[in-house]
Amino acid sequence: MTEILSSAQMRAVEAAGIESGAVSGLQLMERAGAGVVAAIFAHWPDAPRRAAVLCGPGNNGGDGYVIARLLAQRGWQVALAAPMPPTTPDAQANAAAWAEIGPVQAAFDDNQLEGAIFVDALFGTGLARPLAPSLWQPLAQAQACGARIVAVDILSGLCADSGRVLAEGAYLPRGADLTVTFQTPKLGHMLMPAGGLSGLLQCVDIGLGAQLAALIAQELRPAHLVSAPSAALLGKGQGHKFDHGHAFIPSGGVGRGGAARLAARAALRIGAGLVTLGCPPAALIENAARLDAIMLRPVKDAAALAGVLADMRVNALCLGPGLGLGAREGALVAAALASKRALVLDADALSLIAQSADLRSALHRGCVLTPHAGEFARLWPDLAQSGLSKLDATRRAAEACGAHVLFKGADTVIATPEGQVAVHSSLHARAVPWLATAGAGDVLAGFIAGLLARGAAPFEAAKMAVWLHVDCALAHGPGLIAEDLPEALPDVLRALGV
Repeated sequence: MTEILSSAQMRAVEAAGIESGAVSGLQLMERAGAGVVAAIFAHWPDAPRRAAVLCGPGNNGGDGYVIARLLAQRGWQVALAAPMPPTTPDAQANAAAWAEIGPVQAAFDDNQLEGAIFVDALFGTGLARPLAPSLWQPLAQAQACGARIVAVDILSGLCADSGRVLAEGAYLPRGADLTVTFQTPKLGHMLMPAGGLSGLLQCVDIGLGAQLAALIAQELRPAHLVSAPSAALLGKGQGHKFDHGHAFIPSGGVGRGGAARLAARAALRIGAGLVTLGCPPAALIENAARLDAIMLRPVKDAAALAGVLADMRVNALCLGPGLGLGAREGALVAAALASKRALVLDADALSLIAQSADLRSALHRGCVLTPHAGEFARLWPDLAQSGLSKLDATRRAAEACGAHVLFKGADTVIATPEGQVAVHSSLHARAVPWLATAGAGDVLAGFIAGLLARGAAPFEAAKMAVWLHVDCALAHGPGLIAEDLPEALPDVLRALGV
């Protein structure tokens, strides 16, 4: 499991290492600088041996002085600029070591930047207030000159905790080419928009693994990065179809069944033993013409749904895709919540919950709510306008409603009612812009419902579904429509060894 730390959590890990006597601040700085240099060599093995290093006043700047010294010792032509003098003892020591090699400039000229590797060691994770244009302008100058930008820890002007841009003015036309961070990724690398401005992310081990593990054991409660699910969790053993669960998906009326059919097919593809779509009687013929392996049942109202739920083998439901917003639909959501079954609540179900205090109060930890940004703002307007990071807002929403919340986006955040959080970042190598297509969210809801039917816990089901959803989009590529996602799943599962 890869932890994702806030800047304060990373400082606590570093302080624990120094206080224990296992390492000094200068040793950490030397390791960090060496890690950045190694990453540069690995990423651009044939780069011209020219660098421009921008150093700030704190320990991020201290890393920059180390990087400049190590590059110069390897025969590189290095220019170093520092708009402010170093203020921490370790940064001052490394600035003095650099002074024995080369000068410190106030700024760079274009000739020093053209085609060079530009190292941004200005502020890193220590940035606490918006960066003035005069300070981030050297980064824009470097980009305009064709330099490749390497961010030390995080690009200056980006918040390492919230992922927001902390810079005055229009900021950079594009982000870093390479970001090198230390020990573990930071929240800002995974949350938008900073995640999209970080370029390729390289994480360097600086020898603080024991301190990280110790602080996690002491309830540090970091977020973690969603990773590929194990084949063991996704594989199916021998048994009857009912051994693998029965997912039920209520649908809207005539002409509104497409979203529910997408969710139903996704639930079946991901391994639920049975999937049934329930629709108003008038929509039976329409849905029967489109369904084969998915079963169909008339569900006129909440009483009819209660009849379905009398069969305890129906162990998971997905409500919302194409459901509708009327009294019938609100009563269906209420009946499903009252059953205490595992539930996915998406789309129209979220809008109904946002309008009803009674539905909200009936939520339970077996529920997975899957809002996009607009739905999240309707459900939790105070949190959406609070200035909290997406991660913190999602965590508080889950704690407040007593259910699991999956806040969708390129930076999907999943939180449990107890405050555990995971982030899936669809950036860089896992970027899938073609996933922004009608019906893709319905398929994700169906994936979660199918995994819940198979017995996965809500948090695990949500994480596995998000990963598989993106992998299916990656496997298909551009031109994707929602119907393609369940059809791509078999190949994705085989690649995982299922």
